[in-house]
Amino acid sequence: MQPSPPRQRHFVLLLLTLVYAFNFVDRQILGILAPYIQQDLGLDDAQLGLLAGFYFALFYTVIGFPIAWLADRYNRINIVSISLALWSTFTALSGLANNYLQLALARMGVGIGEAGGSPPSHSIISDLYHSGERARALSIYSLGIPFGIMTAYFVSAALLGTETLNWRYVFLALGIPGVLLAIVLRLVVPEPQRGAMDHGAQSSGSSLAESLSALKGIPSYWAMCLGISLASFVAYASSAFLVLYLTRRFPDLPIGSLLIWLGIIHGVGYAGGTYLGGVLADRWGARTRAGYALLPALSLIVALPFFVGAYWVDSAVLALVLMFVFVFLIGFYLGPSFSIAQTLAPVNMRAMSTAIYFFIINMLGLGAGPTVVGFLSDYFGASMGAVAGLRWALTSLVLVEVLAIAAFFVAAYYLPNDWERAASRQLEALKGTDNKN
Repeated sequence: MQPSPPRQRHFVLLLLTLVYAFNFVDRQILGILAPYIQQDLGLDDAQLGLLAGFYFALFYTVIGFPIAWLADRYNRINIVSISLALWSTFTALSGLANNYLQLALARMGVGIGEAGGSPPSHSIISDLYHSGERARALSIYSLGIPFGIMTAYFVSAALLGTETLNWRYVFLALGIPGVLLAIVLRLVVPEPQRGAMDHGAQSSGSSLAESLSALKGIPSYWAMCLGISLASFVAYASSAFLVLYLTRRFPDLPIGSLLIWLGIIHGVGYAGGTYLGGVLADRWGARTRAGYALLPALSLIVALPFFVGAYWVDSAVLALVLMFVFVFLIGFYLGPSFSIAQTLAPVNMRAMSTAIYFFIINMLGLGAGPTVVGFLSDYFGASMGAVAGLRWALTSLVLVEVLAIAAFFVAAYYLPNDWERAASRQLEALKGTDNKN
């Protein structure tokens, strides 16, 4: 089997990006509808944080490992298709929840489904693009994040524009199309050859223990993983409470207009930063492999003052402008980080490598981020009031962002040597395969 033609592989990449967008449509919608859900079900900020964070992430991360085990051995397109149909169904069921427990169970179901999306998708993309193109390709795939968030905002704005439509119908409207996309994906996308972009290296899949053993001696892998996890801690926590904060701080803002502007901010700013980050990383990385880690570190340094300013200015317009710059800059870390997870891992454990990445990212970032901010908001709010309490909870995320920057600098130090060792391992694997033949 030969590598896929350029036009075909681009089509597969775009379709997987669309699938990833549905992933974040279903994930983001809870934060967007937080004020309505909170009022209808009588929830506090801590309960919202658990719904957006821990309850979702727990099942997402635990189920990710067996799915990655399957993806390193069996048809990855089938796995992605079934997972998309599953999480979209549970998104629709979220709209039928009548109490906190029912909604929590539905969000757990979404997490179980979404666990089968990215690990096999990253593995597929790595079999379509070689290491020098991989950061750009994975940054395009990562555009599913901002485009999914944008879509969630736009659909919510359209359905809630009159402020009379029940929030439950938004879940239904966003869940059903995902099931239809799952059918299309299964029918039109073929399974690519494993290792096609790494000298044809192929071998049987690896277990979690084998993958951890192989990856434990690659310090830049773990430093990049920690960097993206800590940065995601900030991004997920901010995203989960952004609408709630802005509606509290500026109660006269029309909700429809606010959601449209937030959709534009993510669809233009976040998407632009995500794509540009992949392009710049591949260019910088061609001169020095450390560039794949230095770019995320520097972009986060520049982003910090814009993040803090967005929560402390007294103008809603200025807050949105500052948030635009922030989400543009944080998009830079996605493509380079995911590219390193694939490039440094042996071919037979790429899905498992991504599953390990996502376990740490989602337990630390998605699981802890919104949960911690929710509890801090209630704690600070008891003495400061709801607005000030949530503002200080969000501002405290700066400490986590500083740790993320430090992790990326550590990765930059080790990355050149680890990259060369990974390339040598791939060549040795290829020689071993040739000798057997």
